[in-house]
Amino acid sequence: MNTDILKRIAEALERLSPPPAPPMDLSAYPAYHWDGKRLAPVHHFRPLPIDLIVGVDRQKTDMLENSRRHASGAAAHDVLLWGARGMGKSALVKSVVGELQKEGLFVALVEASSSHLASLPQLFEELSVSGRRFILFVDDIAFDTHDNGPRLLRSLLEGGAEARPNNVRLYVTSNRRNIVDRTMAEQTDAINARDNIDDSLALADRFGLKLGFQYADQEAFVSMVAAYASHFDLDWDEADALAFAHQRGGRSGRVAWHYTVELAGRAGRKI
Repeated sequence: MNTDILKRIAEALERLSPPPAPPMDLSAYPAYHWDGKRLAPVHHFRPLPIDLIVGVDRQKTDMLENSRRHASGAAAHDVLLWGARGMGKSALVKSVVGELQKEGLFVALVEASSSHLASLPQLFEELSVSGRRFILFVDDIAFDTHDNGPRLLRSLLEGGAEARPNNVRLYVTSNRRNIVDRTMAEQTDAINARDNIDDSLALADRFGLKLGFQYADQEAFVSMVAAYASHFDLDWDEADALAFAHQRGGRSGRVAWHYTVELAGRAGRKI
């Protein structure tokens, strides 16, 4: 086969191959999603208004202050939000970003799965060339026994060759205060158990701001329902709200939201 034929085959294959994707515009969207290989815009980023996040006032104040510093270009912490399920950890991260954007600050949210930690250096490289500030959000992070994730995440936070760039701060949610369950760390031989425990504690200590979330007491739960009902102009009854929570096994921000959806459904309304 002569050179001319090979050239024509190569040109035909090139015409058949899809064109490379254009670079993502990092200034155009309020939020993005990282799939482990590329960024995609979040077209419908509609976080709850910050005023609807109630019952966690101290956490909200600290999150807003730290995030406003970062969005303004000042020094700011990476943040670990830990504690009870359904108490608004994820909602608070998104609402804070939405609030800062309303204030006119040039900041965006980037969501990534904990399964994509190994690809974050590539993401950091893309974000580092932007003049924008980013909050990288990894929700509900957890690690299995013998998982290399804790050491990888620790390296990304600080001290590693591929640590996150200055225009990115990492916000992580976890049900565990130390991210890695202490009993899980001890499920190894006695020689390595102490090292595993130290690794898990060292990981949590890499976050300059750690915010705990506990299950709501009755007063806090009622205030959550009241805030939602007032915002959506829904009639509600305290005894009915508490019975709804009891049927679902506890009081939390998520249950308060589910009750709000129930109220809207009863009234034949959308929210």
